[in-house]
Amino acid sequence: MKGRPQPPMGLLRRLDALARAAFPAVSTALLMVLVSTPVGLPSALPAVTLGCVFFWSVFRPGTMGPPLCFLLGLLQDLLGFAPPGIAVLTLLLTHGLVLRIRRFLARQSFWVVWLVYAGVAAAAAALGFVLQAVLSWRLPALAPALVQFALSAGFYPGVAALLTGMHKAMRRAEDLA
Repeated sequence: MKGRPQPPMGLLRRLDALARAAFPAVSTALLMVLVSTPVGLPSALPAVTLGCVFFWSVFRPGTMGPPLCFLLGLLQDLLGFAPPGIAVLTLLLTHGLVLRIRRFLARQSFWVVWLVYAGVAAAAAALGFVLQAVLSWRLPALAPALVQFALSAGFYPGVAALLTGMHKAMRRAEDLA
C-alpha cells in the first residue's frame, strides 16, 4: 500500500544483506587461496586478484572499498611470498583509478572494459617491476613482469564471465527483496 511504512528489517534479511555485501571480498579471497596452490606454473594469483578488484570496483564499488583492497593486497603478498606492500599499493591504486573512471566503464561494452583493464594490468606489472627494483636495490628480470601482464590480460575474460554471473544473481536477489 502506498504511504505505508516498510516493516523493520528482520534477522534473515539483515544476514542476507550482509552476505551480499561481503560476497565480493570473500569470493575474491577464496579464489586467491585456490589459485595460489603450487602447480609448477607461473602464479595466476596477481592476475586473478587484480581482475577481481577491477571488476568489483567497477560494478559494485560499495562492496570493494579501500580497506578491503588493502587486506586483499596483504593476503596476496603473503600468499605469493612477495615483499609486503607491493600488491597492497597496486590494488589500492587500481581501485582508486577505477573509481575515477567507473561511470565511463560501466556503460561500455566488454571489449572496451577489457582494453582498459589491459592498460591497468600493464601499469600494475610495471609498478610491481619498479617496486621490486627499488626494494631489492637491483634490476630484476623483466620476464616475470611480462608474464604477469600476459596472465592478467588473458585471464580477465574468464574471471569477468564468472563474476558477471555472480553479479547478475546478486542483482536478481536484491530485486526480489
